[in-house]
Amino acid sequence: EEVVDYYKRTGKLPKTSGCVPEDFEKIYNQIHNENPESQILYLAYSSVTTCSYQSGQIAAQNRDYITSIDTKHVSVGQYVVVTTMAKLLKEHPEWKMEEAFKKAEEISKRVSMCFVPDTLEFLRAGGRVSNAAALCGALLKIHPRIEILDGYLQATKKFRGNMGKIAPKLVKEYIAGQKLSLDEIYLIWAPGLLSDTMKAAEKAAYECGVKKITWVQTGGVITCHGGPGAFGIVGFSQQI
Repeated sequence: EEVVDYYKRTGKLPKTSGCVPEDFEKIYNQIHNENPESQILYLAYSSVTTCSYQSGQIAAQNRDYITSIDTKHVSVGQYVVVTTMAKLLKEHPEWKMEEAFKKAEEISKRVSMCFVPDTLEFLRAGGRVSNAAALCGALLKIHPRIEILDGYLQATKKFRGNMGKIAPKLVKEYIAGQKLSLDEIYLIWAPGLLSDTMKAAEKAAYECGVKKITWVQTGGVITCHGGPGAFGIVGFSQQI
């Protein structure tokens, strides 16, 4: 909400800043000092979108208790990888680092994510689309589907119309196209997404046979990309 309000007041988007090695050194030292016998598995935000992964690698030098993996995910996709691994590690305290690393790799490969911005205004303000493209998008009600592919955010398809119609269509298409597991999916909402749109998305998911839906609000980064009213979906592909 603060990102959206800040843009309304100033016409500018907040700037992001990747973590530096000193940030990682601080937290690595804290964990190691509290539990010297612990092993740290660093599940990194997509390395092609930030310097944080490189900073974490620099800080990990000469620390044999740290193992890093580039999940190649961002935002809610990253959230799903991290929370799933946390649950699995709690269920399997007997796992060694090698087992945990392999499972994290498997999960990262299975997670799929996409989102659709309601407006191109934030993408224009961030320099990701031109003024002309944003204007045409607004006039024609064009909404790109942005997928996370090999760590990159890529526009793969265009929808036309309002989000009330796009959201349920996206849910059905993405579940079928990615062959997502129906045990649980995660639906993404940005501030400003209408409750009727959320209900329509849920209905579409249940019609596909989804057993559990978890709603997750966008954080600062994806809100800067997608703007208010954005919608997305994350799930596990049934095969790697």
